[in-house]
Amino acid sequence: MQMTKLGRTNIEVSKYCLGSMLWGTKNTMAEGHAQIDAALDAGINFVDTAEMYPVPPTADTVGGSETVIGEWFAKTGRRKAMVLATKHSGEGLGHIRDGAPITAQTIPQTVEGSLKRLQTDYIDLYQFHWPNRGSYMFRKNWTYDPTGQDRAETIQNIEDCLGALQKEVDAGRIRAFGMSNDSAWGLTQWANAAERGHGPRVCTVQNEYSLLCRLADTDLAEALHHEDIGMLSFSPLAAGLLTGKYQDGAAPADSRLVEGGSKLGGRMTDRAPIATQAYLDVAAKHGLDPVHMALAWARDRPFMASVIFGASDMTQLEHILAGTDLVLSEDVLADIDTAHRAHPMPY
Repeated sequence: MQMTKLGRTNIEVSKYCLGSMLWGTKNTMAEGHAQIDAALDAGINFVDTAEMYPVPPTADTVGGSETVIGEWFAKTGRRKAMVLATKHSGEGLGHIRDGAPITAQTIPQTVEGSLKRLQTDYIDLYQFHWPNRGSYMFRKNWTYDPTGQDRAETIQNIEDCLGALQKEVDAGRIRAFGMSNDSAWGLTQWANAAERGHGPRVCTVQNEYSLLCRLADTDLAEALHHEDIGMLSFSPLAAGLLTGKYQDGAAPADSRLVEGGSKLGGRMTDRAPIATQAYLDVAAKHGLDPVHMALAWARDRPFMASVIFGASDMTQLEHILAGTDLVLSEDVLADIDTAHRAHPMPY
């Protein structure tokens, strides 16, 4: 298993990360525990969760995924075997702190809530789920307009939040800080504020990234390189598109396409199956499993710290684990680049 360190920290993680987004609804507690055991046995030491998980979040299920992990810690006593990441939800979720934005005031109580559910006294990587000013993730890039943002307000919030985070670091309750769904400008502001002495330096950003979603390849990639920030990619299989299971109009009964009711979060466009087929053809040409190819490609991008994947069941998890040692050849990478140029931004 390939390993790396998060940003400028000494926290070493596997280049594959087990996601817990479905634990507590689609996956039972026992299934979540079995997935953790299997991942650790395969050399994956990194698990990602969030206070709002499982998704879709409801008042009855908030914190469920953290609870699954906490029960695993209580049952096994193996807290040190796992590098644990969780997230502070931001504005817009009415059943979490009445939809309040992320502030210096909400951070202590939110950390405390996660620690209780997780049954641990520290969190390795504490992330903000999205910036208060908004984000172009989740298909908002097509109409993104930052002109309504207030720069002074944003910088003040960053400095205040870093101050609150520093108190958590000093108390030993968190080890490192990361963002989610942020931009090149936003991450640079977090890094600059830390260098001005306001608090811990941002070490990661969790954004969507896959063969079908390559928004990070230009300005964000440059910021990640120069600021030593590692990407944690979510949806590296494009919500299942890159498995090929939705080709030719297929819609498996228990799939996210059927159960989610949102066309895979806006990913299922007219062009998405065409672009997907181009990558499936590359995998077939080189005798590769398309899931293994898509994940190995994302893992080895120069700015990637770890690739976060989820599994609906143990069969899916075992399938993914079987390909974690794959390294793509230059010929495969060249064919992937050709497919990307022919089918950019399919959603």
